[in-house]
Amino acid sequence: MAFDIDMIKEVYGKVVERVDAARKITGKPLTLAEKILYTHLWDGNPSKAFQRGKDYVDFAPDRVACQDATAQMALLQFMQAGKDKVAVPTTVHCDHLIQAKEGASTDLQNALNISNEVFNFLESVSNKYGIGFWKPGAGIIHQVVLENYAFPGGMMIGTDSHTVNAGGLGMVAIGVGGADAVDVMAGMPWELKFPKLIGVKLTGKLSGWTAPKDVILKVAEILTVKGGTGAIVEYFGPGATGMSCTGKGTICNMGAEIGATTSTFGYDDSMERYLRATDRADVADAANEIKDYLTADAEVYANPEQYFDQVIEINLSELQPLLNGPFTPDLSTPAGPEMTEKANANDWPLKVEWGLIGSCTNSSYEDLSRASSIAQQALDKGLKTKAEFGINPGSEQVRYTAERDGILGVFEKLDATIFTNACGPCIGQWARYKDPKNAPKNSIVHSFNRNFAKRADGNPNTHAFVASPELVAAIAIAGRLDFNPITDTLINENGEEVKLDEPTGWELPPKGFEVKENGYLEPVADGSGVEVVVDPNSERLELLTPFTPIGNEIKGAKLLIKAYGKCTTDHISMAGPWLRYRGHLDNISNNCLIGAVNAYNKQTNFVKSQINGEYDAVPATQRAYKAAGIPTVVVGDHNYGEGSSREHAAMEPRHLGVVAVIVKSFARIHETNLKKQGMLGLTFDNESDYDLIQEDDTFNFLDLNEFAPDKQLTIEVAHADGSKDEIKVNHTYNQSQIEWYNEGSALNLIKKQNA
Repeated sequence: MAFDIDMIKEVYGKVVERVDAARKITGKPLTLAEKILYTHLWDGNPSKAFQRGKDYVDFAPDRVACQDATAQMALLQFMQAGKDKVAVPTTVHCDHLIQAKEGASTDLQNALNISNEVFNFLESVSNKYGIGFWKPGAGIIHQVVLENYAFPGGMMIGTDSHTVNAGGLGMVAIGVGGADAVDVMAGMPWELKFPKLIGVKLTGKLSGWTAPKDVILKVAEILTVKGGTGAIVEYFGPGATGMSCTGKGTICNMGAEIGATTSTFGYDDSMERYLRATDRADVADAANEIKDYLTADAEVYANPEQYFDQVIEINLSELQPLLNGPFTPDLSTPAGPEMTEKANANDWPLKVEWGLIGSCTNSSYEDLSRASSIAQQALDKGLKTKAEFGINPGSEQVRYTAERDGILGVFEKLDATIFTNACGPCIGQWARYKDPKNAPKNSIVHSFNRNFAKRADGNPNTHAFVASPELVAAIAIAGRLDFNPITDTLINENGEEVKLDEPTGWELPPKGFEVKENGYLEPVADGSGVEVVVDPNSERLELLTPFTPIGNEIKGAKLLIKAYGKCTTDHISMAGPWLRYRGHLDNISNNCLIGAVNAYNKQTNFVKSQINGEYDAVPATQRAYKAAGIPTVVVGDHNYGEGSSREHAAMEPRHLGVVAVIVKSFARIHETNLKKQGMLGLTFDNESDYDLIQEDDTFNFLDLNEFAPDKQLTIEVAHADGSKDEIKVNHTYNQSQIEWYNEGSALNLIKKQNA
């Protein structure tokens, strides 16, 4: 039986009436995304048609999910909200704080030894406020959500950008910062600009070496890392219905890499099969009763150009196995000779040192079974892996079932390391090097979602390429980046020329899923007696102090850093070893912007102080400004804040005294996070004004006292030579968000309202 089945039935009980009302109001057939959005309006039945990409709308998500790295800050904020219990079903999943090094059992025990204080905190807060808790080793948040909580037609938010994975089971699932999650957990409406809609029509059929991963790698090539910003991507067509539920999850998962608000698929037979296989026949039965309402209206898919803002068509029968990278998830290269040519032209190492399979993107039973079919061929044909091989199962249920069926044993015979059911290398939790900063240039392939510089192992010289689990297995065996298993052969131990056959596998385990201990802890019914203790001397956890409003008089602000090129949340607040401080705002602020490239010297973590004219680390420089009472500004390029949903990338500058971030364009989640923390997130009206900003500049906000929706702001930029430029900046704040700014943060406003 499913978790929260009564809630799911309550949602389904509203779908027909609300969708019918939305059709009438909009006067047209509806996409699946629109049906889910209109079903989840905070005010109930729809009363107006919303303008895509323009109207801010209040929604009522069905549930919230948090992973341990972001849950710390989210729950520290929730503790200030004045509530006794979460208002919607909520879960916490311990998957980020487990470092991959030697193997599952050793690594898990090390994590328990090192991070026990944090795990105990999360468990006790969960118990107190009615939150379901998944222990360390239980699995990766998004695989666990897909197996236990996701349901067709539902809406959820999660404090991780890859919450979108649940779109594989027909949800609108959206990654947010912790402050957004606090709104929903506190019973408040959740605000989102009504998304634009991108339709992706899949024709043909996947076969041979192509996999669902190749679909999203191709979409990333087409749309780039910012092409999906502000939009929901909806997949449809015969190629979509012919794909497994977990394959759909893989595609939706990496929608985060194109900046999409989320991605989704209409309810179909593969989703029903998955629900029944994961002991949720009750959800499948309930969904079947309204199945026409859990996918788009037929007219939409018949004439998609009339109903989507953009339509892409991909013929799966013509799709090739792809590798995307290095350093960005949208640089796509087909396996084979084209990779040889590109690698030689760009000096990418062709020798591959590691092949890694897993992460929330590709750690299902189907993924492991198909990759293991390649591993089994290596054993049968006398081949050994030329690269090292690592596996991260997605959940304890997947791991236990895969071990029972001999899948993990096949990998182990090839000397693969089976890591904990956790994120591991995908989130930078990989003890690959003693000194990552000075590690050698090399290439790795993985089935993860992100491949920014230093992302997996902390080594700026690691060239990471994203591929399907099947192709990762083949390349790990071959040891070469340009190996094409469709055409190329290998020499085995006996000197014989052999060729790998096409991968095979199972959509679902033939003998069903099985697990002895799934790692779930149910909260007590009444948590009023549960005490949450935070040691005031802890280096890992720190109770929050409310932010003070910045105000409408910003004069004499200095430039902290002008970031050059790509500046993701990894650049603003690194993961890896810094994950240990995710619950301690002051300590983790020592990584603030240390990965951003200074536009004036092209170095990282080395900026000029206008107090003494000397160069120093970004956090140290900013702390000196804060001590002197001097406000500061950060300037950035396009898609600033791309990547993870981590709100630390907004909270750290706010904590240290940065008042405004001015960029060419923002990634959606990061812009929202800045707003939630009471900061100014602004964009240049004229992008070329970025070039006007000089190293010794001072910023005077001339009309911030007139801060209002849809009104430009004017900033005087005073240069060291006495000259001045007046620039116009834009913003997307509505009146409610301006109130967050005026109160100092969205959380301050919640506390005020609850009081």
